[in-house]
Amino acid sequence: MEPLTLHATRYVTPLREGGSLPAIVEADDDGLYVLKFRGAGQGPKALVAELVAGELARDAGLPMPRIAFIDLDPELARTEPDPEIQDLIRASAGLNIGLDYLPGAVTFDPVAWQPDAELASRIVWFDAYVTNVDRSARNTNLMVWHRKLWLIDHGAALYFHHAWGDHAERARRAFAPIRDHVLLPFASRIAEVDADMASRITPERIRAHVEAIPEAWLCDDTAFASPREHREAYVDYLVRRLEAPRAFATEAARAHAGL
Repeated sequence: MEPLTLHATRYVTPLREGGSLPAIVEADDDGLYVLKFRGAGQGPKALVAELVAGELARDAGLPMPRIAFIDLDPELARTEPDPEIQDLIRASAGLNIGLDYLPGAVTFDPVAWQPDAELASRIVWFDAYVTNVDRSARNTNLMVWHRKLWLIDHGAALYFHHAWGDHAERARRAFAPIRDHVLLPFASRIAEVDADMASRITPERIRAHVEAIPEAWLCDDTAFASPREHREAYVDYLVRRLEAPRAFATEAARAHAGL
């Protein structure tokens, strides 16, 4: 089941700490969402990663805000005084990605709030699987809300799709950047959770999330003759990466042991 499609009714405020200038918007369900813009500098690939990695995290049982497609009317730009925001809204007309806004959430601080080993290990395993390079101490992309850790911002995941080439071979590789993961010091059970995590992310769920990618987000990549071929490459990579033995899980466990 693909995410619900909503329509943005009001641009509330920019979140300037994000490199892609995300914003809080109100949608026609009266909810608030953190909107990631298709017209931002990272382009539609960041939205593909946000959608696919975010929904796979949910499949794996990890705490994720609800994801929705947000249809953006360029007319919203007329009420914004900031020319940069006006340009961003106009460049993002159509479908974008929104994450349910968590009011009152605070940025995760590993000194002030320490997760248990089980959850930390599952998050580290998952980020190694989706090659998420952006969950470091410098930028944790984790929030604490109602005394619970929540994952946000997967736009930097799936970085293999920035240069397709030998993606089938790269699916079997380890993920060395996992050594910089902010939760690695707490992730002492990576080997123990490996098989269970892999079993939760099924080929059927992978295909469902890839099929949900709007075709307009796939049209800018010249590596494929058609959107169908493009989708099959995503599915192939993500399914191959789950096949045992999983080098990325071994590398993550080794990185923890070496701390």
